[in-house]
Amino acid sequence: MRTGSEPTTARSPLRMRLWLSVWGLIWAIAGTAAFALAGRPGWAVACGVLWLIVTVDLVMVVRHIRQGPHYQPGRDIPPYDPPGPHP
Repeated sequence: MRTGSEPTTARSPLRMRLWLSVWGLIWAIAGTAAFALAGRPGWAVACGVLWLIVTVDLVMVVRHIRQGPHYQPGRDIPPYDPPGPHP
């Protein structure tokens, strides 16, 4: 819901989230490999699950970046009234 108090230059932190996901992906892959080579299957599985979660997040971030900017009302559009009690 738009209240009119949003900053006019607000941007989504998708690029930052992309690089944090890449950083997490590198560490998850390294952790999975290191724990598998060290003979710690429980930790290797935990890092593998984290690897899967980070990969899904990375795919979603890239998808949102490729979608481009969405329509946002300009300054000439008045803010919406907040929802009130229903009679």
